[in-house]
This record gives sequence, structure tokens and C-alpha cells, in this order.
Amino acid sequence: MENKFISENYFDLLIPNVSVGTLNPNIVVTRVNNTYSIFHLPYEDINRCDFSGIGYNNIPKCFILESTFVLEATGVKRVQSNPNLALMGTGVLIGIIDSGINYLHPAFLFNDNTSRITSIWDQTVNPTDPPATDQEEFPYGTIYTKEDINRALEQPYPLEVVPTDDPIGHGTAIAGIAGGSADRANDFSGVAPLAEFVIVKLKQAKNITKDFLSIPSDVICYQETDVMMGAKYVEKVAQQLNRPLALCIALGSNQGSHDGLGALSSYLNDLSELPKTCVTISAGNQGNTRRHYSRMIRSVEEYIEVEFNVAVNDKKFFIEIWTEPILRISLDIISPSGERIENLTPRFGETTLYTFVFEPTKLCVKNVPTVPITGDQLIWIRFEDAQSGLWRFRIHNIDRANAEVNAWLPAGSTITNDTYFIQSDTYTTITTPGDVVSPITISSYDTLTGGISVFSSKGYTRVSEIKPDLVAPGTELTAPGSTNGYVNVSGTGAAAAVNTGIVALLFEWA
Repeated sequence: MENKFISENYFDLLIPNVSVGTLNPNIVVTRVNNTYSIFHLPYEDINRCDFSGIGYNNIPKCFILESTFVLEATGVKRVQSNPNLALMGTGVLIGIIDSGINYLHPAFLFNDNTSRITSIWDQTVNPTDPPATDQEEFPYGTIYTKEDINRALEQPYPLEVVPTDDPIGHGTAIAGIAGGSADRANDFSGVAPLAEFVIVKLKQAKNITKDFLSIPSDVICYQETDVMMGAKYVEKVAQQLNRPLALCIALGSNQGSHDGLGALSSYLNDLSELPKTCVTISAGNQGNTRRHYSRMIRSVEEYIEVEFNVAVNDKKFFIEIWTEPILRISLDIISPSGERIENLTPRFGETTLYTFVFEPTKLCVKNVPTVPITGDQLIWIRFEDAQSGLWRFRIHNIDRANAEVNAWLPAGSTITNDTYFIQSDTYTTITTPGDVVSPITISSYDTLTGGISVFSSKGYTRVSEIKPDLVAPGTELTAPGSTNGYVNVSGTGAAAAVNTGIVALLFEWA
């Protein structure tokens, strides 16, 4: 039977558990937590433009990695060396949901060369005859126990026994910064060098998910559904071992309402309120990318104009425009060649598909009047075969009401740096799920200059919640690499890893 979690024929959707009873009883759903479940819809049944009745919140977001290829500044070394404290993270579990881990690296071994990793769920390894362990709760990928990993470490070719690795290196770096073993020869130590790890290696987002979201197929990103399943696994392991859990999420997305109310955001919020559990999330690296636009439209203004440049290589992408309160709008769209769409007035809930005459661009405009949970209005604009150059949107205020308009382009490598808003706003650039209330959201500062890192996203959230909560070193940190050496990494993901290690020390002390 085809595994729908990995099949490119089925689109993964998030649905509230209260809606499960309304589905056909023959449809199989996988419960994630007390609020959400995942079910799978044949992709051939979906219209990419109007969603075919799918709600915006049912669509999984795609998350990008938030670090790219120090302890004195945080005071950690004083805590480690103080004989009355000597905190190293002993007894604490660090959870990493990311691109995997190089479990062979000395940074993840005890002095006796046994592994500090309690288990790895590799979502990418799908053997023909998968082991029965947890297969009902986690119906794809392969789970490797501590015993499996230690047995592999005794073999001359360990990857033949436990075939999981991290060719990207991001997850390895994040885990190493948070809790890598001390290596005096290379002047390296993680923040909590005696903590243990539970690792989830995320599978890449399905090509059909990327296609639906107009993301190029070669972009590295991860589905919200898989991240949520990863959080479920980490939570379960921590409960089974009865260990305090410091969970690090070094991922982010510009999709969503930026108010902390998405499916993954809600789940991480709930986890943060459990005893002995703390979630740290990176704030994002969108501070200097020019991918956020913000403007108040006044009742006396007929329209506002949004200008943005599209790079030659960015042929498909989307823009999300969020308004509060709900507005009736009319759009004028002016292409780089001067071709105009005037008085485009999508009614509430309506989708409009427009093809230009003198250039290949296709536009899909969907007006969602009230997105579930947030209650706010979303105007979703999808570009296909986008013409490069300067585009202009005029948003006409039909109701002549005072309203706030926020727009976001996709984050990270989803598009190139040459696609951006002309009058961009560096504030309200915290990526989802870093905009959620209860977890700790971490931005980055540069220990060399003493200032906030130029790439670091800034608050507030779209609903004026104070985020980020703290800053941590996030520029040019030493971390374990995907081979047995060390690399330098920067980003709010690296800063979040520092904070995750500090949380592990606090848990040990408590």
C-alpha cells in the first residue's frame, strides 16, 4: 500500500481534530496532538489557484533553515567552571528538529566513545520492511535507538548499520552549539556538553507542496506537517525517559499571519506550557532582506501603492497581503512592461486568474475575508513565469476605512536577494513560528561589534506582541561540521542553539 506521507501523489493537509468526524470514515488521518491531525488529499483533485475548497490554515507552511555556514560572552564558562555549580546539562534532553545529525562526530560522543544521542527519527529513510517500533504513531521514516547507534559505532562502517547522516550540516551545527562535547584541541565546547540528544531528521517538503506554494523544486525547505510530527516524537521520547526537554527550532517561514496563531505555533505554545519543557525558536534572518512591506491606509486615501522588484531568476513565488480590519479592495496591477490590470475587484472568497497579453506572467489572486483562527483578511497573489523588473500594485480602499496593510515575500532561498519591496520595512520581520507567545524567541547579536546582527529579524509581531524575547551570540560561531571537522555558522538559528544550551543548564540546576 502506498505510504501517503512520502507519496508525491497525495497533498498533506492539517485539519482541526474537531473536523475529523466530518470526513469520510474511510479516510485515514494521523493524530498529531490534541488540536490537529494530518490527512492526505490526491493532488490531482486540487486546483492550485482557488484551493478547491481547502482553507488557508489547512495548507502546511514550508520552513527554511535559519543559520548559515563564544561562550565567554554569555557567561556560560563561569557557570561551568564554578565548583558550586559546574553545570554541564547532565540529565537534560536537548531536542533538535532539523536537517539531521552527523552522529559519528566526536561532539556527540561520551569519553568512552558511546553516543550521547538517545534516539534519531530519520524521516527520509524508508526501508522496504520498516521496523514495527512506533510505526503506527510515526508511519514513515525509521527510528534508531541508542542501542542501534552504539552498535553502529562499534562497526568499521557504521553508516551501513545506521544509515542516517546530515549532508546539509545545519542540524549538526545547531546540536553542536547547544550541547557538543568539549574538544580542547580545537578549542570547542557546546553550551551543555553533557546533555543528551533526541534528533529528528526532517524529510524535504514534497515536490507537490513546493509546486502548490510556487517554490522552486531545488529549494531546501520542510513541511509544517513533518515539523509537527517531529515535535510529537521529541515530546514522546522526553516523556518516556522522564527527562527535562530543551527543544530548539531553528526554522522559519514568511508564510502566515505573523501573529503566533498557526498550527505549528499553537503546538509549540502548548509544549512550552508543559512542566520541565522549554522551546526556543529562532527569530529569523529577514532583517535586511527587504521582504516585508507595511503601511497604514487612511480613510482619506483613495489607494496606496506597493512597488517591488522581481529578479530575472525568480519566475514563481507568492505574496501574502494581510489587512486588518477586513476591507473591500480593488487592485490595479502594473507590470514592468507597462501592461495594466485595472479595477481587479475579487469579491470575498473569490479567486481571479489573469494572463497578461504582452508577457508570459500569470497571476492568481485569492481574497480570503476571514482566515480561521486569526479572523483577519488575506489577499494571496501567486506569480507564475514572472516578468522581471519593477511591479506596482495599487490597493484601492473602496470602504474608505482606516486599515493596516502588511505584505510579505517568501523567506530565505525561496527567492533570490534581488526580489524585494522598494519601500520595505525592517520591523515585523520575525518569521513564523518565532512570533508565538510562550516559547523563547531569540535574535542574534554580533559579539565583535556588540550590536544586533544586521541579518537579525526585528519585532514586534503583527499584533504588537513583544518579540523577540532575548538576543544571543549568532555571528561566526564554531560548530561541528558534516564531516569530523568544525565550521563557522551565523544566523538566529545559531543564536537559538546557544539559548537552548543555556536552558539545559538551568534545567540541570533546577
